[in-house]
Amino acid sequence: MKDKLIIADGMNKSYRIGRGKLHHAVRDVSFEIYRGETLALVGESGCGKSTLAKLIMRLIEADSGEIYFDGNKISALSEKDFRPYRRRMQMVFQDPASSLNPRMKIKDIIAEPVRTWHLYESKGEVEERVKELLDMVELKESALERFPNQFSGGQKQRIAIARAIALSPELLVCDESVSALDVSVQAQILNLLKRLKKELGLSCLFISHDLSVVNFIADRVCVMRDGGICEEGNTADIYAAPKHEYTKYLLSSIPQIPQY
Repeated sequence: MKDKLIIADGMNKSYRIGRGKLHHAVRDVSFEIYRGETLALVGESGCGKSTLAKLIMRLIEADSGEIYFDGNKISALSEKDFRPYRRRMQMVFQDPASSLNPRMKIKDIIAEPVRTWHLYESKGEVEERVKELLDMVELKESALERFPNQFSGGQKQRIAIARAIALSPELLVCDESVSALDVSVQAQILNLLKRLKKELGLSCLFISHDLSVVNFIADRVCVMRDGGICEEGNTADIYAAPKHEYTKYLLSSIPQIPQY
């Protein structure tokens, strides 16, 4: 059996809304991500997908539950002790425009994590790494001296992906990373992610409300509803024979090409 890179066990997260009321964003969620696979979290807006991703990344803290990374319990670590794991877990966000600093040139955006972690001793080595990353996401070297507002949405997301893989992470979390893009551009970014996953040996947590996208990229699927997981399994099995009524409903909502 493949190694488990991520284990989430009994994750819970609630937010207080109004007087004494609680919104249970994540309810007793458990799942695993194996090395080299893409696990998709699927569900309609507000079901808790993004909250769960932030819990895994420890961008927010869970009310209860445990997270293991490569066999090590990371959910209870102090920020200092958790810091080495941040290099091994990176995230690509939904809106590339807001995730890139508009005042920084592309060469500095991509180089920022490399410089922060002091991975190379010389400026020349950093520059070569940045060029290598730019090539990996299929952008021309001329992009380095430009600013984010000079690029299309798809190009900005390629830049964000280059930055995310700069530290050679083991886990890449993609939070609705193609939902803001045109359909043709979505396909390009999805193909890029699949190629990088294979070439770099990445594991991916892919979050989406679009089941047609998930069917293309995911090895396994967890279907979320009201903060919990109602069904999970291999992508092919779930699409061929969904068991939960909510999964059937989601699959029935995929647009179909009319037959004439």
